[in-house]
Amino acid sequence: MAISYLLRSSILAVAALLLFSVNLAKGDIREYQFDVQTTNVTRLCSSKSIVTVNGQFPGPTVFARERDLVVIRVINHSPYNMSIHWHGIRQLRSGWADGPAYITQCPIQPGGSYVYKYTITGQRGTLWWHAHISWLRATVYGPIVILPKAGVPYPFPAPDKEVPVVFGEWWKADTEAVISQATQTGGGPNVSDAFTINGLPGPFYNCSAKDTFKLKVEAGKTYMLRLINAALNDELFFSIAGHTLTVVDVDAVYVKPFTVDTLLITPGQTTNVLLTTKPSYPGATFYMLAAPYSTAMSGTFDNTTVAGILEYEDPSSHSTAAFNKNLPVLRPTLPQINDTSFVSNYTAKLRSLATAEYPANVPQQVDTRFFFTVGLGTHPCAVNGTCQGPNGSRFAAAVNNVSFVLPSTALLQSHYTGRSNGVYASNFPAMPLSPFNYTGTPPNNTNVSNGTRLVVLPYGASVELVMQGTSVLGAESHPFHLHGFNFFVVGQGFGNFDPVNDPANYNLVDPVERNTVGVPAAGWVAIRFLADNPGVWFMHCHLEVHVSWGLKMAWVVQDGSLPNQKILPPPSDLPKC
Repeated sequence: MAISYLLRSSILAVAALLLFSVNLAKGDIREYQFDVQTTNVTRLCSSKSIVTVNGQFPGPTVFARERDLVVIRVINHSPYNMSIHWHGIRQLRSGWADGPAYITQCPIQPGGSYVYKYTITGQRGTLWWHAHISWLRATVYGPIVILPKAGVPYPFPAPDKEVPVVFGEWWKADTEAVISQATQTGGGPNVSDAFTINGLPGPFYNCSAKDTFKLKVEAGKTYMLRLINAALNDELFFSIAGHTLTVVDVDAVYVKPFTVDTLLITPGQTTNVLLTTKPSYPGATFYMLAAPYSTAMSGTFDNTTVAGILEYEDPSSHSTAAFNKNLPVLRPTLPQINDTSFVSNYTAKLRSLATAEYPANVPQQVDTRFFFTVGLGTHPCAVNGTCQGPNGSRFAAAVNNVSFVLPSTALLQSHYTGRSNGVYASNFPAMPLSPFNYTGTPPNNTNVSNGTRLVVLPYGASVELVMQGTSVLGAESHPFHLHGFNFFVVGQGFGNFDPVNDPANYNLVDPVERNTVGVPAAGWVAIRFLADNPGVWFMHCHLEVHVSWGLKMAWVVQDGSLPNQKILPPPSDLPKC
């Protein structure tokens, strides 16, 4: 992966410091310029023009420390509308910089620009950035590396080297044409042609051996792999032959370390792992494999495997030649594609550190409870139309039977100016209006409603949300991402959530804290968070195909009574619709 960056400290105007900084006395200012442009790229012996940042695929890494102010000027030279989301950044009071199109901003139009400004508060680890409009994040993405405050060590042995490892998907076709065709037909979109590691498909795909990510290591060293799943539509298993991985951080939050042979990472999630190499030169090379986890019964998916290569530096040779084909290549064994038991056992191992320095501030009391059903459904085909969804309908998806419709005006601006009338309604249902056997026999009517309906929360409310997967058109896992907040995963299980007995098994001591969580196939997950960030915040499935079908919604968190509990005013260069 080509990683270059513009990283420099400078002095901003006093007004900007007052407006955007949070305790900058101990932080620096990190400035970048992102030129969004089209670039010709060749993969799988096929060239096409893709949208990139600074001509790089994947894009440049954003480096910063906790407490730093990050300033990124995005200039849109592409022919598409553009917005960029800084996935997992809390954006405390700076929702104008969050990035989802028509939620917190209108898109940056071709030829336009916008300066994103945000302070990194209480976070350290790996996050990532990506386009947040249509399917442009297929190629517009890159890592965010957040180092601890200066002088503060990791709560685990310091690695000898750190390496971003970003999983993605590659289409030979234009992804904007792929989603446009699916939208017109109402069917599932065409699947990707390959998975990638740092933009490279690897040797298991035709005409791709030269495009293989290789991690060169030395014996007796420790490497921290900063794993990011930037794939549009697939949860992935990942393993390295002959080596174990120690998980130390997820979604930029430290966890109690545990060691595995294989891990799962869903779209939107990040995982930092420690890889300790063998004590002496092994005389072999090792495949690094990623392949999908899926329980899908509807539509199709990319059932292929991407490979990178872990190769040891030979201490007896000073050659810098490429991969030695004469060495044996060892291959790991990945779980079966639908191994839900493995996924459940793996996620159960994730626990917050819950120490004095890194506490798990789980809300012990709850002010507001929500129960959301999440899953697939249908929309009727137009009269005299031809649709390719189930039984001649159109695929749809919904939260509490509401398929979310993006407005033509940014929701945050409508909320901030008090002009929400006609843009959105504040009556999103707190629970299903028509309960049914969510993971059993589906109802006869699979149609869902359309609407731009939001939940409104008072500032400081403690919230419990149970997301219940449904099996209306087949049971699938749904990775959900909540903008503007971290949350604690206090419980999960299979079947229908039992509001009487299941809460008794909640973990309120050291549950994992993250920003993206998988709702188990034919199961449920319970999360808790504190509504301490005023603004409008998107929540959506991070499978782009399901987002396209409406599996999303938004929250309004009202201003608090104190000055530091109110959203900051919009910047003067906020894009206009």
